[in-house]
Amino acid sequence: MKILVMGSGGVGGFFGGRLAHADCDVTFVARGAHLTAMRSEGLLIESEAQGNTLIKPVQVTDDPLSAGTPDLILFAVKLWDTEAVAKSLKPIVGPGTAVLSLQNGVVKDDILRGVFGEQALMGGVAYVATHISRPGVIHQTGTIQRIVFGEYDGKKSARAESLLAALLKAGVQAELSGDIRRTLWEKYTFLVGLSGTTAAMRTTIGPVRGHPQTRAFLHDLMKETVAVGRALGVNLPADYADDRLKFADSLPATMDSSMHHDLKSGNHLEVEWLAGGVVKLGKKVGVATPCNRAVWDMLALQAGGKHA
Repeated sequence: MKILVMGSGGVGGFFGGRLAHADCDVTFVARGAHLTAMRSEGLLIESEAQGNTLIKPVQVTDDPLSAGTPDLILFAVKLWDTEAVAKSLKPIVGPGTAVLSLQNGVVKDDILRGVFGEQALMGGVAYVATHISRPGVIHQTGTIQRIVFGEYDGKKSARAESLLAALLKAGVQAELSGDIRRTLWEKYTFLVGLSGTTAAMRTTIGPVRGHPQTRAFLHDLMKETVAVGRALGVNLPADYADDRLKFADSLPATMDSSMHHDLKSGNHLEVEWLAGGVVKLGKKVGVATPCNRAVWDMLALQAGGKHA
């Protein structure tokens, strides 16, 4: 399986790196100092759970069109770049190429479907706390490294089975989903809560879940998300936010969100697609989302990054 990792940041760099370390044919697309460092020093994954892993040499380019037609594109760019980047990849997407987005949110595949068509798309979610700590280095916090993915028709395709085998060989906790739309909303529910609280409160999950007021706000963010998803016909249990709150209690206190990291770094934020996505979808189905609206409003001045 020939794999192209489009977006070699925390998520794409981490999972692509794990696959490359397991001898899969992986080409990374990167830019700037990250690209330069990967070319000269390789790709280093720093993990508190598994220790450091160095992939050297590493196949990396700033021109995805030079990589040829892949069997699979792991799509992991920031959400605001989705449509433009997808259109740029069309020349190398063949009839057998699969596209699997590991981006946040629930509208990502609607955008990609409009560019690549229904057949190319597999749906998926990634659970991992990572970021680029310095050029050429991906740092993982905590122990989670999980991917859940599948075909939108619920069938176990040959391409999905092949990717599953590769991920398991790479030591990633991977599984196929028979209801990928529900899977996306399961991830979205927790991510909206984690990102909204950690970014708005400028802290990690430990203090948030440990204080009664902030814990209640975390719970409310997730309850609103579940209510919107159920109104849209997603098969989520009515009490799913309770389950996710218990999940939050099981995580290391140092667990952070990529949005909080982006806020501290002065980067563009994905709040428009996370808390803001809940607000916009809630309006469509008549579900009130005051807590998510509060997060979106609180971060509005920082949403464009320090150069906005």
